[in-house]
Amino acid sequence: MKTTIEADGVWSARGRGFSMGVVQPQGKVIHFTGQVAWDETEQIVGKGDIAEQTRQCFRNIEKVLTAVGGRMDDLVAVTTYYTDRSQLPLIQQVRNEFLDAENAPTSTSIMVAGLGHEDFLVELAPIAVVPDNRFVEP
Repeated sequence: MKTTIEADGVWSARGRGFSMGVVQPQGKVIHFTGQVAWDETEQIVGKGDIAEQTRQCFRNIEKVLTAVGGRMDDLVAVTTYYTDRSQLPLIQQVRNEFLDAENAPTSTSIMVAGLGHEDFLVELAPIAVVPDNRFVEP
């Protein structure tokens, strides 16, 4: 299990669904390709709906983690790319559906002019560490 970090004298991440820092535990480090709102047939899920697109991104992440014995709480960092600042609260709300605020990964959010497909509204690029005792070789 990872250890999250909060420090005195620094703004607080508590209650926001991310941690100020994470001590990387021992295990296999999984770097993900940016996850978008595609299903397994590369059809966009939730066209025009930021919440549903974000859910699909997290469902994809969860499936990749499960394939190697991982769980969502193995995420140590998530970078979020999004196209509309007004949608950030919805992205964060959905994030909290999938991640435990008390054991949350670090977070970086970057607003961009566009993503790889004109209908993508969000892309998530996580990093996870799956403990050796749970890791399943792909």
